[in-house]
Amino acid sequence: MFEKSTWIKLPRNVLMGHGVVDDLADAVDELYLTGRPFLVTSPTPDRVAGEAVRGQFDDPASVTIETASFETVERVVDAAEAADAGYLLALGGGKVIDTAKMASERLGCGFVSVPTAASHDGIVSGRSSIPEGDTRHSVAADPPLAVVADTAILVEAPWELTTAGCADIISNYTAVKDWQLAHRLKNVEYSEYGGALSQMTAEMLVGSAESIKPGLEESAWVVVKALLSSGVAMSIAGTSRPASGAEHLFSHQLDRLVPGRALHGHQVGVGSVLTEYLHSGENGEWRDIRDALDEVGAPTTADGLDIDDETVIEALTTAHTIRDRYTILGDGVSEEAAREAATFTGVI
Repeated sequence: MFEKSTWIKLPRNVLMGHGVVDDLADAVDELYLTGRPFLVTSPTPDRVAGEAVRGQFDDPASVTIETASFETVERVVDAAEAADAGYLLALGGGKVIDTAKMASERLGCGFVSVPTAASHDGIVSGRSSIPEGDTRHSVAADPPLAVVADTAILVEAPWELTTAGCADIISNYTAVKDWQLAHRLKNVEYSEYGGALSQMTAEMLVGSAESIKPGLEESAWVVVKALLSSGVAMSIAGTSRPASGAEHLFSHQLDRLVPGRALHGHQVGVGSVLTEYLHSGENGEWRDIRDALDEVGAPTTADGLDIDDETVIEALTTAHTIRDRYTILGDGVSEEAAREAATFTGVI
């Protein structure tokens, strides 16, 4: 008897484009949400679009956060409960959206994602990344009920945040390869649909790399569309595997060794160059990954990350210890192999 089943959670409404923040209330109305809206934001996003958001709702409550942490999540939960919130509106970048995502899970209510920077695929995914001390925790949570991504706002974000979003998508190349490897060697369940969507998203962004330029709103459109697609791939697969492999383990280890030194997206981009070399050797696609990163202005070297060579080698040789997820790193890469990969690809 066939007994396999799955439960895919996806946003009901996705609004993208110029000026769509003004349609936020309409998008919320279509969700039939009840209760008081509660805005979670941070100082800069609040200055950029806070008034535009608040003005669409009657008597909204709000909280402004400075950093993402488990303590911040608790503060948001307490404030939302005190305000008798019915649902959350997350206006901001990664720290705001990840915090609101976890808080909504704790509160048992929905949230709407209103990104102000196209910096990573967490704007739509069912996972939240929260730092704690010298490490970062990836926690499962429900994806947003709706996403309202205004390209007129996103194009004004610091360009380095957009390049980090590009690098996060490009790294899907190696994430999918790791997933397929784990399927072949460890019988890890693989979703053909989720894997294909993730890979197609990376290919789409690489193919558009030459047209992704600062100050160009169409670039914001291309990047946020790719981020949304990547998040959907994770929801379909029911795992972060379509967008998180050895390159993400490498980034998480860098966060432990030199916390706050570089953006997550930039770190996984460099990690993808290294891990693609480990997958396919000298003639692999690592040059295509490196060239696409370079085209959009994302770092491709240790120096570009402002991280010294030896720290990169240490991260690559110890990244397999971060979590129990089989990747090309296996049970560890030797220092000699790591140095060869980093030297040949020009990372160090």
